[in-house]
Amino acid sequence: MRYSLTACFTLSLVVASLAEPTFGPYNVHEKRSAIPIGWSYTRRHESAATLPLRIALQQSNIEFIDEYLYDVSHPESANYGKHWTAGEISRKFSPSEEAVSTVRDWLVENGLESERIRVSSTKGWINVNVTVEEAERLMNTEYNVYTHVSGQEHVACEAYHLPEYIGTHIDFVLPSVNFDVKLKGRSGSQPEPGRAIGQPGVGTTPKTTGTISQTVTELEQCDQYITPICLRALYELVYEPVATEKNSYGVVEYTPQAYLQSDLQMFALNYSTDLLGKEPVMVSIDGGYAQTEYQGFDYNGESALDLQYGMSLVTGKQNVTLYQTGDMVEGASFNNFLDAIDGSYCTFEGGDNYTVDSQYPDPYGGGYEGPEDCGTVAPAYVISTSYGYNEAELTPFYTARQCAEYAKLGLMGVTILYSSGDYGVAGHGDYCLNPNGTQSSTGTIFNPTFPGTCPYVTSVGATMVKPNATVFQAQPEMACMEVIYSGGGFSNYFAMSSYQKTAVDYYLQNYPPDYPSDIWNSTGMSRALPDISANGANYVVAVDGQFELVYGTSCSSPVSGAIFTMINDARLAIGKGPIGFINPTIYSAGFAGAFNDITEGSNPGCGTEGYNATAGWDPVTGLGTPNFPKLLENWLALP
Repeated sequence: MRYSLTACFTLSLVVASLAEPTFGPYNVHEKRSAIPIGWSYTRRHESAATLPLRIALQQSNIEFIDEYLYDVSHPESANYGKHWTAGEISRKFSPSEEAVSTVRDWLVENGLESERIRVSSTKGWINVNVTVEEAERLMNTEYNVYTHVSGQEHVACEAYHLPEYIGTHIDFVLPSVNFDVKLKGRSGSQPEPGRAIGQPGVGTTPKTTGTISQTVTELEQCDQYITPICLRALYELVYEPVATEKNSYGVVEYTPQAYLQSDLQMFALNYSTDLLGKEPVMVSIDGGYAQTEYQGFDYNGESALDLQYGMSLVTGKQNVTLYQTGDMVEGASFNNFLDAIDGSYCTFEGGDNYTVDSQYPDPYGGGYEGPEDCGTVAPAYVISTSYGYNEAELTPFYTARQCAEYAKLGLMGVTILYSSGDYGVAGHGDYCLNPNGTQSSTGTIFNPTFPGTCPYVTSVGATMVKPNATVFQAQPEMACMEVIYSGGGFSNYFAMSSYQKTAVDYYLQNYPPDYPSDIWNSTGMSRALPDISANGANYVVAVDGQFELVYGTSCSSPVSGAIFTMINDARLAIGKGPIGFINPTIYSAGFAGAFNDITEGSNPGCGTEGYNATAGWDPVTGLGTPNFPKLLENWLALP
C-alpha cells in the first residue's frame, strides 16, 4: 500500500534530484534550474563570511508514514478509526541516534571542531556556523549573493552535493537552493504583497463581480445567487447538531485577511438568524488578530466568505474556531499554523525555513515580539483552508516536509481540506510553467497547486449551478466556468496514492487528455487532484457593509468542511470517533455513489481547454459534490 512522498517522475520541472551522479563520491542532493523572476545574480559570496548552516535530519520511519495512515483510515482496515496520540507520533518519527552521530562525525572528519556543532534537543536538526569557504568545500558548491528588484539580498547556491551515505540521513540543508524568500515590507503604511499567504493578490483568493442590491431568498434563484438554503438543498444537508461539546470545526485565516463582526451579523440577519449574536472562537497564532486597519474586499472578502458559510451550515449550535495566524508585519505561512497545532513540527525535519516561513519573535522589530506558537493550540477535528501556493514556487523538500505533517495530523484523526485553486490547469495568478521550471503568464505547461497536491490532504474543486437550472433538478451542477475555473490536474512532485489509483486509472484509460506529454504529467503515476468539489459560484457574502457576489474554490472548501463536521457530530453522538483522513474512505468501493457525479464543464488554462468533467473521478471536480444523506449513512456504518 505504500506510496512515496516525492515522485520519481518530474517532466523537466522539478528543481531537485536525489540521484543525479556527479564528481567523486558525492551525489547532487538538491538542484535549482533557474533564478526566480525578480532576482538576479550579483556576486560570489565572500569566502570568509559566516554562514549559519542548518542541516535537517531525516526522521525515523518516515518512509512508512503512508502505511500507518492507511491503517487507521481505510474502511476495510481492522484499525480503522484507531487514531494516534501526539506523543505516539513524536516517538515514532524522532530521528535516530545513527542519523545524528553519522552526520556529526562527517562534519568533524571534514575539519569542523565538535564544539561548533549543535544538535537540537529533539534531534531534528544540526546547527553549525561555518565560513562560506568551509561550506563550499563541505558540499562541493558555490554560494552567491542575489539581489531582488526591491533591493533585498539573498544567499543561495545553484546546487549542492553530499556523500551518498550522508545523503540518506539528511533531508535538506539551509541555506542552499531554496529561493522562496519572503520579502520584507516594512517601510510603507500598507503591507506589500510578498511571500506571506494572506496578503492581497498572493495565492488563492476569492473573486467578486461586485455588489448586489436585493435580498435573495428563493431557491429558484440558486443559479444566480447562492445562499445557505441553496447549499442545503443541493447537498441535502438537513441536520441539527447534537454533540457540539464533543465536536470542533476550524477555519484558518492569514493576517491581514480578517472578518468584521458587523458583516457576520448583517449576513446572519438576512440568511442565518441562528448566528445572531454569535462570533467565531478566535485563537491568535503568532500575533494574529482581526485587524481593521485595512478594509475592502481584498482584506475582508476571504474571511467573510469562510466564516459566514462555514458557521451557517454547522448552525449556531456548533462553535467554529477561527485560527487567525500571523501579525501585520511578518505575516505567516502554512508552517507557522502547523507549528501551533503540533509542537513536534516546530523542529520536525530541521524546523521551519525562514526564507519562507515567518520568524517569531520578530527578529527585525516592529512585529509580534512574543514567542513562536509551538504546540499551543488544539487542532479541530476538521480544518478548512482556502489559501494555497503554486507547487513550483516551493522546493520538493519543503513540500514533502509539510506533506508529512498533514499525514501526522491524519493519524491523529484530523480532516484537512484545501481549496484546489481558481485558474483551471494554470497556477495562481494564471501562471503556467516554462520548460526551465520558471513560471510566467506566457508559459504553456500545466501548473498544479500545493498543498492540494499532497496526498494526505483533501483537495476541493468548484462547481456551479447550471444557467437556468434549479436545485430541484436531478443533476443541477456542472464544473465552475464563471469567473473562475476549478483547479485540477496532476502533481509534478508527489506520487499517486494507492487509494485513488483505481479511479484515476479509469479516467486515464477512458478519457485520456489529448495533450502533448510535455505540457502535463502524463505518467499516470502522480497524485491527482481535486478529490471532491462543492459549489463555488455566485455566493452572496456580506463584505464591508454590503452584499457582494463571490466566486472561488475558497467557497468550496469551508462548505465541504461544514458538511464533514456534521458527519463527525453524528458519529460522536453515538460514541464513535471522528472521520479523520477521509481520502481512502471516499475512494473506496463502499462509498461509490456517495458523491454527486459532475459530468459537464472543464477547467481551461495555459492556452488549452484543460481537462473535461466526466463520469467518475476527473481532474476538474474529483469524485463530485457531497450527498450528505449517503455519506452520513456510510460513515455511521463504519467503526
